[in-house]
Amino acid sequence: MTPEQAAPYGQQLMAMRSAILAQMSEQRGGVLGRAEAAADHFERREDSSAQVATERELEFAIGERETSELAMIDAALARIRAGSYGECIDCAAPIPAARLKASPEASRCIRCQEKFEQRQGA
Repeated sequence: MTPEQAAPYGQQLMAMRSAILAQMSEQRGGVLGRAEAAADHFERREDSSAQVATERELEFAIGERETSELAMIDAALARIRAGSYGECIDCAAPIPAARLKASPEASRCIRCQEKFEQRQGA
């Protein structure tokens, strides 16, 4: 893929990255770190310990998902810079434009992604 062809995907990826970072900032209460926001959130004495544990697990799961999404976006942006964006990282086949339009962070063609998910037990 040429740099000109990759440019719109790069813009979409940067917009996705900004949205995730803004969402993370909002969920953390602005300048607070996730640990500080969680500590503040979980100090409420009126909640049962089971409710607090469930909320804590949910917040950590959301945090892991956000971190994973950012890593995939950053990897896609690195592939754009390297000139390999749009190529499957496993078989080097071109990733169809429709797949990249739907998931610009995609790093594998559909066939290789399915194989990857089977190996991961997804």
